[in-house]
Amino acid sequence: MSEYICPYCQQPIYDEEALLCLYCGQSLNRCVGFMGKLKYLKPKIIIVIIVVLVLVSFMILTIR
Repeated sequence: MSEYICPYCQQPIYDEEALLCLYCGQSLNRCVGFMGKLKYLKPKIIIVIIVVLVLVSFMILTIR
């Protein structure tokens, strides 16, 4: 288990997956990673991805 020091309140954080400080609530400035980025996408990006998937599936359907 590793210790991480909050850059704002200088308290030690022992949770390796924490993105926010348990004491002050500020961001720990850790990278989110690929799966975290997928989880916290903006709604506009989600809509664009859905539209692209629908268009690609329509194109595949018409080619058959």
